[in-house]
Amino acid sequence: MSTLKSVGLLTSGGDAPGMNAAIRAVVRGCIYHNLRIFGIRRGYQGMIDDDIEEMQSNSVSNIIQTGGTILKSARSMEFKTAEGRKKAFENLRKRGIDALVVIGGDGTFTGARIFGEEYDMPIVGIPGTIDNDLYGTDYTIGYDTALNTVVEAVDKIRDTATAHSRLFFIEVMGRDAGFLALRSGIASGAEAILVPEVKTDYTQLNHFLENGFKKSKTSSIVLVAEGDEIGGAIKIAEKVGKAHPEYDVRVTILGHIQRGGSPSAFDRVSASRLGVSAVEALLAGKRSIMVGLSNKEVIHTPFSQALKNKKALNPQLLELTNILSI
Repeated sequence: MSTLKSVGLLTSGGDAPGMNAAIRAVVRGCIYHNLRIFGIRRGYQGMIDDDIEEMQSNSVSNIIQTGGTILKSARSMEFKTAEGRKKAFENLRKRGIDALVVIGGDGTFTGARIFGEEYDMPIVGIPGTIDNDLYGTDYTIGYDTALNTVVEAVDKIRDTATAHSRLFFIEVMGRDAGFLALRSGIASGAEAILVPEVKTDYTQLNHFLENGFKKSKTSSIVLVAEGDEIGGAIKIAEKVGKAHPEYDVRVTILGHIQRGGSPSAFDRVSASRLGVSAVEALLAGKRSIMVGLSNKEVIHTPFSQALKNKKALNPQLLELTNILSI
């Protein structure tokens, strides 16, 4: 029988649409199981500053449809120090908080793993990042919404690209992972997709520009993940513009528009499932694990495994891009 009585909840790192749906699910999951639930504002920094408040069911009313996070998010350099973590633990102990649920990405889980080991505290993570780069889940919270945001933006850019026979380089988020660029590129009919996992073959890109674009395209879209090894959309466009002054080359950087907006139905349902599953995992005595979705089922992955293993792009989708761009 579980001795768990109180749970702390925080969001950390970059925000992602659907975090509020996850917050709502954790709060109401705790209340359903007769647990007290405390919201920690501004992530780990809020834990250090004692910015903590008990939540009720009505604390999370009317938030499932909103983007961002009502608990706010922040990056904390102080939490990386032993002194900062000690202060954070003392604040949790003062309020009788027995365990934590943390929503975020790899940086969030790295901090959670260290903190949990130092103070023997049960912690469960919920994957919330638009990059979809966490091992141990097919989809992270926010990824589907960001994907749809990118596709909608690219569709609109293609309208003007076609009207003026332009070549657009569009940069999307993904410093270390190309999941967002790859799927949104396929969905929006991009002629080329550049991702950090695959070394950019400028010769191949140049071949496409010489043949495909010049001979048969009225417009062209190249999607670039911000972590591409050449240096992102601006540098690639500059290189192409110098080599092909005959092209009307333009650049659009979508930026933080990808993080915002009302979460999709898929993200809302996923976040709701994972939020309740995180509470149930704590009640079952689980610790230092991330809850995720694999083949539509909830699974548990140890933090050490989720952080160590790199999630791979689907090679079939990479090949699909080449086939469809002719």
